[in-house]
This record gives sequence, structure tokens and C-alpha cells, in this order.
Amino acid sequence: MRTTADLSNPLPLAQALIRRPSITPADAGALGVLEAALEQLGFACRRYPFGEVDNLYARRGSASPCFLFAGHTDVVPPGADADWTRPPFGAEADDGLLWGRGAADMKGAIAAMVAAVDRFLAKAGEPDGSIAFLITGDEEGPAIHGTKAVLVALAEEGERFDHCLVGEPTNPNTLGDTIKSGRRGSLNCRLTVTGRQGHVAYPERAENPIPPLLTLLGRLTARELDTGVPHFQPSNLEVTSVDVGNPTTNVIPAAAVARFNIRFNIAHTGDALSQWIRDEVAKANLDFDGRVEADIHVTGEAFLTPAGAFTTLLQDCVEAETGRRPALTTGGGTSDARFIQLYAPVAEFGLVGATMHQIDERVPVSDIESLTSIYTRILTRYFKDFPA
Repeated sequence: MRTTADLSNPLPLAQALIRRPSITPADAGALGVLEAALEQLGFACRRYPFGEVDNLYARRGSASPCFLFAGHTDVVPPGADADWTRPPFGAEADDGLLWGRGAADMKGAIAAMVAAVDRFLAKAGEPDGSIAFLITGDEEGPAIHGTKAVLVALAEEGERFDHCLVGEPTNPNTLGDTIKSGRRGSLNCRLTVTGRQGHVAYPERAENPIPPLLTLLGRLTARELDTGVPHFQPSNLEVTSVDVGNPTTNVIPAAAVARFNIRFNIAHTGDALSQWIRDEVAKANLDFDGRVEADIHVTGEAFLTPAGAFTTLLQDCVEAETGRRPALTTGGGTSDARFIQLYAPVAEFGLVGATMHQIDERVPVSDIESLTSIYTRILTRYFKDFPA
């Protein structure tokens, strides 16, 4: 018989999750820990395995509106255990801090979500609507077999959500600083220029791939994509690698490769940027007796959840608990919100992310408690202000 746990306190669940070394794509039992807690709260749970990745969807109720909590139990590698002050998967709570990989990003927030549901149900009873969880094991990885794949499957099954809150660690310094109401898009490109190898003393017998690659990179980086748009910082193209792999000094290489990333705002789409790159590649091919190719992958489109009743509700609840009114921002990297925004209005709010992905990742236990209170208040206000 399964033991009934006190789920109103988020700390034990956060510790249980951290003690599962769920380094992408391994689950290591983390979803099982969460599934047991949600089943205790009356959620119907379903697993959605895709490839090497396992995912969990849980729902309590069938009516509208449906409030969706979303997040991930996978974590990045901890590095060398010896470099940590506390064991990375020990989940030690000491001097008011919870230590461990995933404490901030984002097992602490998932535990706060579960505790908030427990407190909300104990106080308010059955909501006039539904609560759901979508938790993936692939956010820190390629993000192909996680939230993106599960959302497609759920849509095919007729599942619908009205609003979503993702528990990413959005606060840079203090709990209550920031709500993410949108994200920039991301495009990765690999440029490959293939020429003809030859001796440097006889360039007429070779076709050097390096000059056309540098010329192409110069044209791409010279363009000012934009100067920023409302709610977004300027888009930027960053060259991340230029590789020839030539160990000699007297040989013209056969090929050269470069990689770059574009983080773009809503002034652009992935398709439009991809077409621009292909056009520049076509121009480079005109004057080169070789081959210039671009392998382009758009990993997420830019999006913005407009300020309105939902974002105001979130700001009000954070301010009521912390005394700080969080700013609505769109900076930083990508998250699974880029997939969810195709299905429902989405925002992100979680713990302070100052130590995420670092050695000695840790968060104040008091912040996990405060986040639980914020999430509880959000559920209470949501089912009052967003009737079916």
C-alpha cells in the first residue's frame, strides 16, 4: 500500500526529485516520484515516451477552464562531484538553503506547484475547471521528444488548455523580479563551403573554400537585423565556430565550416530569416567554383503573450506575496514555452536562477515556500476570475 505523504510542504518532494539524477535524457525515476504525488492528489496520469525520453501528463477534472502547470525534471550534468560543496544529488537542506542539481532549474518549482495544488484543494475544494501538469524529460536536451511531441499527441486526443504557467527560474536576483511573457526565437545554421584541395604554391590548381566562407560570414554579420521592437531587445547573429581542421601550412584545404546562431524578436520569423540566409548562400555560389551549403534549423519562433487579464493576475499574485511587482520581460534563452504558445496563452515564473547550471546550484528554502504561496494564490484567483 502506497504511503500517503504530506504534500502541502514542498521541501520533501523537492528533495526526492533532486535525489533522482535525471540527466537528459535519463529519467532515473524522477517522473515516478512526481506521478505518485499527483495521483495522491486525484490526478489521472499518463506517460508519453518518445524516443529515449519519458514525459508525464496529469489532469484533475475535465471541465473548462483548464490551468496547465508545465516544466521539466531533466537536468544538465553536474560536472565533477568533488567540485561541489554538497553532493549534487544529495538534496541537502542546510543553513536555509536547498542544494543540488535541479534545485533552481526546476525541481524546486515543480514541488511548489504540487504543494500549491494540495493547499488550494484543501482550502477551496473542487475547482470550477481543471488543473493539469505537463512535465517533460527533454527540456535541457534537443527538446524534440519532450513537450513539443506530447503537445501534438494531446491535441490529437482532444486535450485543450486555457492558460499555462511554466516554472522556469525567471528571476535574475530576487523572487518577484520577473515574469517571462514571451521569448525570442532561435535559429542555428551550419555553413559548409567545399572547394578543391591543392598546394599553396599552385593556387590555380585548387579552389580555396576559406575566402568565400569569410565573405559570406561578413555579409551576414554586417546586416543590422533590427534595433529592437516593443517588449524585445534587438535581434543578434553570433558566429559560434569557424573550422577548417588544416594541420599543415602548405595545403589549401578542401572544405571549411562555420556555425552561427540568431536570436530574433517578433520583427522576424524563422522562415524569413532562413530565406535570407539561403539567398546569401546563392550569391556566394555564383562566384565560386565549388559548393556553398547551409543547414538551417529553427528551434523556436519568437512570441509574446500580450499584457492583459492573465499577466495582470500573475503580477498581482506575485506582488501580494513578495511586495514586488514583477516586470514582464522576454530576454534570456529559450524554453518549452515556445511550443506551448501555439496551444494556449503562456507565461513563465519560478525561482531565482542565479545558480542554475552551475556548480553548487542552490536556492533558499524560504523561496520555495514563497513560490508555493504564489502558486496557491494564482490558482485561487484564476478559478475565480476565469470562469468557464
